[in-house]
Amino acid sequence: MITLSFFQDLFQQDFMLRALLTGIILGALAPLIGSIVVVRRLSFIADTLGHFSLVGISVSLYISTFGISFFLEKPLYLGLLFSVIGGLLIELFRRSYKNYKEISMVIVISLGSAMSAIFFSLAKKTGSLYQYLFGSILTVTNYYLMLIFITAIIVLVLFMLFGKQILSVSFDETTARFLGINVNLFQFVFMIVLSMVVSVLLESVGVLLISSMMIIPVASAMRFGWSYRSTLIISIVFSELSILLGLWLAYSFIIPSGAAIVSVNVLILLIVSVIKKLVVKRNISKLDQLK
Repeated sequence: MITLSFFQDLFQQDFMLRALLTGIILGALAPLIGSIVVVRRLSFIADTLGHFSLVGISVSLYISTFGISFFLEKPLYLGLLFSVIGGLLIELFRRSYKNYKEISMVIVISLGSAMSAIFFSLAKKTGSLYQYLFGSILTVTNYYLMLIFITAIIVLVLFMLFGKQILSVSFDETTARFLGINVNLFQFVFMIVLSMVVSVLLESVGVLLISSMMIIPVASAMRFGWSYRSTLIISIVFSELSILLGLWLAYSFIIPSGAAIVSVNVLILLIVSVIKKLVVKRNISKLDQLK
């Protein structure tokens, strides 16, 4: 049985166990940050930071051509640095174009795409571009798993200490300022945290699928959630379910794991939307009968 062998290998094969642990952490981390992104109406920002993080990866590969192996083995360090730079550039352009803030993300993603193409070409390692575009959770290393774990701890500590302030700034900046919250500080903190999460998602999910991992579970949960907390909890459940089913699909049919996980996410969204529509129709029908 395919399913039986999958669950056997899940706990017997080291690479499968690493993929499972990575998925569990990212399954909670991505919707946690994604929920704030949705509230702030910045759903496109994850893609933007992902493309700019890819600049750091391509620069690392280019530097490694000069014999510096450190950047070849650990390209995520420069990926994180450039992701933060991309976030700061977005904030800079958002303040310059106050009435057209979405322009900032188009500018940054265009710059990131161009610079990535240039440095990948100079490094003559365009073959590795596929890995970072689509990712692979099945090939994560112990080092990468530890990096994700540390990132998750940092994010959780920040949300435990400043969660209320971050939410206040995200929902209503004017009210947050009235309450004495340093809006600029918490926008900066959130941008740093978002940049960190995007960077660690890069290798396992890939640039083209980062936004999907963060946003789609939240979009599905919004169909049933009655508050921010309930929506967040439901989105994490959907995210973890999509990772488990995605891993099974990737294992069983030998397809890219990131694409499989996102496909399951979209499928969950479609099912949830249909169920929600049926429930609404049923309730309307009951009301009509009562009249």
